[in-house]
Amino acid sequence: MTVGVALNTSGAQNQVDASVLLAHEAAAAGLRSAWFGQTFGADSPQLAAIVGREVPELHVGTSAIPVFGRHPLHVSSQAQTAQAATHGRYHLGLALGTKLLTEGGFGLPFERPIARLREFLIALRQLTETGTADFHGELLTAATPISARVPGAENGVPVLVAAMGPQALRVSGELADGILPYLAGPSALEKHIVPAATRAAKAAGRPAPRIVALVYGAVTDDVDSVREKATEQLAFYERIPSYARVIELSGGRRAADVAVIGDEKTIAAEVRRYRDAGATEVVFSGTEIAGEADRRRTWALLGELAG
Repeated sequence: MTVGVALNTSGAQNQVDASVLLAHEAAAAGLRSAWFGQTFGADSPQLAAIVGREVPELHVGTSAIPVFGRHPLHVSSQAQTAQAATHGRYHLGLALGTKLLTEGGFGLPFERPIARLREFLIALRQLTETGTADFHGELLTAATPISARVPGAENGVPVLVAAMGPQALRVSGELADGILPYLAGPSALEKHIVPAATRAAKAAGRPAPRIVALVYGAVTDDVDSVREKATEQLAFYERIPSYARVIELSGGRRAADVAVIGDEKTIAAEVRRYRDAGATEVVFSGTEIAGEADRRRTWALLGELAG
């Protein structure tokens, strides 16, 4: 799973059909994984399950499902079903979410996100590992008067968290299998994110966490124009404190400052920097920003790097 891509087909006539087609193309290019975001549109575990079943060469993952507005029992059912459908190639990503989308979309107060994440992970791990739960926390209750096991998913589901702040990294290192940092450059990974997650995992007696770095970027010769587009598309993240912080720790002022945009030599060098900074896997998103020709060019390079 060394190099993968996030598939963005939200503008297609049929998102499921388009995702399967793109996933076949990704596999043919030599990429190892395909990832799906979660907003208010397509159900990402269901989409991952379909794609993973249709394209057995790829691992599939969600990046990432917010814990607000969901319950561990429901997410466990989704994740285990996707794991059974893909015969062990599904990876569940969770996120804290944002105040804007949580309160504006669900009408829920965005309060005590770290405590909610902790309780969600404890209950979820019980469910995915044993098929049962008996968890009664301050914010969540998850109990199983009948089995929650999905046959075919007996080996459990890898759980990763889109964690970047100190508290989220501590909880994720302690309770999850890894993290999914986004817009975190090599400097932020090496100096802040990887050490924090690794320390927490070690203190909890867990293996070193997977560090799946999500990188926004594309191979192109039209660098200035594409970076201008990236500046517009990524501006939303600058309003979210956790992203603003990690962008600054990466040496950037705007979110687009940490985007990886350039020719093949530039992109390959940046992938090496992420790996040297501690990333165990690199997943590129936004590869469609420069158009179809450059998207295919980007995937061809990333497929080579995956090998």
